[in-house]
Amino acid sequence: MGGGDVVGILFFILIVGLTMYITFWASRRMTGTKGFYAAGRSLTGWQNGFAIAGDYLSAASFLGIAGLVALGGYDGFMYAIGWLMGYVVVLYLIAEPMRNSGKFTMADVLAFRLRQKPVRVTAALVTIAISTCYMVAQMVGAGAIIQLLVGIPYEIAVIFIGILMLVYVSFGGMIATSWVQIVKAFLLMFATVFLLVFIAFIYQFNLSSLFGEVAAQNGFEFLMPGQLYTNPIDLLSLGMALILGTAGLPHILIRFYTVPTAQDARKSVIWAMALLGIFYITITIVGYGANVIVGPETIAAADSGGNMAAPLLALYLGGGPGTLGGEIFMAAIAAVSFATIVAVVAGLVIAASGAFAHDIYTNVIKRGHATDKEQFRVARITAIVVGALSIALGILAQGLNVAYLVVLAFAIGASANLPTLIFSLYWKRFNTKGAVAGMAAGLFTAVGLVIIGPNIMGTNALFPLENPGIVSIPVGFLTSFIVAIMTKPDKMEGKFEEMDVRTNTGLGAE
Repeated sequence: MGGGDVVGILFFILIVGLTMYITFWASRRMTGTKGFYAAGRSLTGWQNGFAIAGDYLSAASFLGIAGLVALGGYDGFMYAIGWLMGYVVVLYLIAEPMRNSGKFTMADVLAFRLRQKPVRVTAALVTIAISTCYMVAQMVGAGAIIQLLVGIPYEIAVIFIGILMLVYVSFGGMIATSWVQIVKAFLLMFATVFLLVFIAFIYQFNLSSLFGEVAAQNGFEFLMPGQLYTNPIDLLSLGMALILGTAGLPHILIRFYTVPTAQDARKSVIWAMALLGIFYITITIVGYGANVIVGPETIAAADSGGNMAAPLLALYLGGGPGTLGGEIFMAAIAAVSFATIVAVVAGLVIAASGAFAHDIYTNVIKRGHATDKEQFRVARITAIVVGALSIALGILAQGLNVAYLVVLAFAIGASANLPTLIFSLYWKRFNTKGAVAGMAAGLFTAVGLVIIGPNIMGTNALFPLENPGIVSIPVGFLTSFIVAIMTKPDKMEGKFEEMDVRTNTGLGAE
């Protein structure tokens, strides 16, 4: 075993030990369902902002964007911009009303003024669908990346990550999950800035020299759009899903319940946007640096999707293959990648378990009469079941290209969740039938178009676009609107006015 391997193992042990300590600390402070689902509403604005960034910045962001830029140039940056711009929608339309009108899940907002049973069941199913898509993609990526970086067999890597995730969620709930995400955000920002400083030093802190070398090696068009995404309609569809889907991702939306006030919810979005903006600009430069320092052939040989661009850059910056410095640098980036994956998956498990335990079990099966102890027990059992299922699906999907599942999750969020949230919060005439129909139409259209699209059917695809958002998002909005207009309003006198006052003032939010 080489010195780099020893250091790599030490880095992994350090991160696992730190997160286990956080879980132990959180388990002693978690009481009842509020602690499990919402961290006792104890996070400040900056803490929740870091947690949102930690929850949002998955392996697709850290490893994927660097690889996309390294192999595809400017188009990889366009992908990152879609993720960042989604928080503008969250900030202006969603964050404060969510915090003031809900309790633990997205369905709480809908059920405030619509009929409980149908909207909770439908919203829970959509949440579980989004979480499953996102989780399988994360687990498959995690297993493959950890196998490449550390040499652990794929199945063992997936099981290990799944077990860690279950420990965080089951024993520490949202408190442990939030602090693991905060620590992960600090580590991720440090790692990307660390790589940036080394690149800047090599080019004497003149990044125009870097871009000049990129153009010299790849051609000037590499710095222009159109290399990775040649179909502008598909790119537009992708952008729509990424920008609008952020405001419909359940594991992001539930983060607004972890702060004590709506003002803190807004502050947390601003903190998250600042962190994400810095990160995506930095990781773009890291991607270009990997292109010229490592070389696209070496990156593609290690992983065809480019996911090894950032770790390989660290290897070369530390001295290159076979050097102790290079192995140490690469081990550090590998450890940060590991923390990134575990933190995101833990957030997804919280969202999925909350959807079943709080929405379906407590408010549908038990009609709101379950005790805190019963809710807590069901939430933990659900978390274990969801975690075990994600491990099984991750192992079964080994070797499959599941990158499209991340975009599908965003498309479902934008097509099913966002229309019902917007209409429920801002349109008095909206009703239960419109909400259920819109969520169902958005979900089935997004999933159906992916199934008959190039991602699944290849050259025999019946739908020409890889990204369904340009069709499924209008379908979700129009279905909600048309069904609501054509059916009778719910007999919930005064509930919209009450909701309007609460979302704008916070009066009665607790």
